[in-house]
Amino acid sequence: MSERDLMEFDVVIVGAGPAGLATAIRLAQADPAPSVCVVEKGAEVGAHILSGAVIEPRGLDELIPDWRERGAPLETRVEREELYLLRDAQRSWRIPEAISPPSLHNAGHYLVSLGNLCRWLAAEAEGLGVEIFPGFAATEVLFGEHSEVIGVATGDMGIGADGRPKDSHAPGVELRARQTVFAEGCRGHLGKQLYQRFDLDAESAPQHHALGIKELWEIEADRHELGLVQHGTGWPLPEGTHGGFFLYHLSRCQVAVGLIVDLDYSNPWLSPFDEFQRMKHHPLFAATLEGGRRIAYGARALTKGGFDALPRQHFPGGCLAGCEGGTLDNAKLKGVHTALKSGMLVAEEILAAFAVGDPGGRDLTGLEARLRASWLYEDLRAGRNFGRSLHRFGTLLGGAVNSLDQRLLGGRRPIRRPDDAPDHTWLEPAALSDPISYPKPDEVLSFDRLSSVYLANTAHDEDQPCHLHLADPSIPTGSNLTEYAEPAQRYCPAGVYELVGEGSDDPRLQINAANCVHCKTCDIKDPAANITWVAPEGGSGPNYPNM
Repeated sequence: MSERDLMEFDVVIVGAGPAGLATAIRLAQADPAPSVCVVEKGAEVGAHILSGAVIEPRGLDELIPDWRERGAPLETRVEREELYLLRDAQRSWRIPEAISPPSLHNAGHYLVSLGNLCRWLAAEAEGLGVEIFPGFAATEVLFGEHSEVIGVATGDMGIGADGRPKDSHAPGVELRARQTVFAEGCRGHLGKQLYQRFDLDAESAPQHHALGIKELWEIEADRHELGLVQHGTGWPLPEGTHGGFFLYHLSRCQVAVGLIVDLDYSNPWLSPFDEFQRMKHHPLFAATLEGGRRIAYGARALTKGGFDALPRQHFPGGCLAGCEGGTLDNAKLKGVHTALKSGMLVAEEILAAFAVGDPGGRDLTGLEARLRASWLYEDLRAGRNFGRSLHRFGTLLGGAVNSLDQRLLGGRRPIRRPDDAPDHTWLEPAALSDPISYPKPDEVLSFDRLSSVYLANTAHDEDQPCHLHLADPSIPTGSNLTEYAEPAQRYCPAGVYELVGEGSDDPRLQINAANCVHCKTCDIKDPAANITWVAPEGGSGPNYPNM
């Protein structure tokens, strides 16, 4: 194969999400500004962005104070909000604002398309001189002679499914840097390697995750209330399964509807996708969606470990930013403002290192002190009990405990129960769990996986290496099937894993990689930790233009 070209920058950033772009902008705002490159695996900035679409503007206020005058796409303020507990398929309780946890209040926040916001941030960054390379996946971390990070390499383009170069083959590029920032989002494939190599989570609790599934609908005008936020928990999730729903009324008679399912659920028969589909038949949702048209679909894993799961953010030659470092605020159910702040802190520490003549390769140890002195750290610390309370006491009592904790103690309840089991270890054997029967989709409010994946605009080349790897191909039809009824065929929200020949003498797991929406659930929930997600060829994957 051809040799890779080499490009050198002061800073290379992996990922053009809120954290990566905030890092780039803050660096470029300096005088003099270092040279900055952002590499993004999506075909365009925002293509792989999926969001619940409510953001707190605090981070943006700090990054670009005049964002309103500059035309940032934050068009819709939250005008009214409702919090519910769904009791069953027909009934719901409206929870008064006076007794709900303050962290769930959204006054002063905005409903946005995060994809559009990232496109706007990218334009701002480019206007400051940042180079952004979309359509190129960073597939390899480059190390120096002292094991420090010295940059990343992008993957070769034009590789066939057999691993051989095609006529269209083009070698990847080495991007060398004095500092490399990894802002890949939840469960980044390069970040996982760095966690292991530098033991970044040695002193933190295990990270916890959830799967968020979302649809974008266009609804009838008389069912639309601009700026309305409805969210809550309860049905259809089984007892002991944690998560919640949202319904946001955006501009142009559009609404975003979604369900978040924590990935520590125990019943292997549970299908988050099917739970979401039947949820929309509840009167609370049907009253809004009936007569409307579904126009987009997507799914994505979220980091939910919060304060106790924060890893060490730095290592020789680089650092983590945003959800790569677990900065989502679980108590607020928001991560955009924290990602922006995380990126700014990273940029400020890099600038400080460069200002004292650091030749590169330095471990940014000062980042720890910056984080601890910031409102980001205080917010995460104040919400550290939120998830634990729900897990220990259940939805009703846990919600009440959280409300009292936040209102009376500022989230600093001293007595806490450890939450140290990784998500996949909670899965129970199928024989000890109740099978779940899901109704067939009616193609009006509920839909099948394949039609949903079509709306995610997946764009994988059929003739390219599979980006989903099995450490042991015998496990899916071995222990996973006999003990857990092979849950991959249910936890995947895109129908990637299909059990062919179940009940026969020779069943096999078929991987439909072209369906993949890059949610990373399989990399988290697989009971044998057998599936690994790696970066596919640049530009492939879902395209969420309106999300």
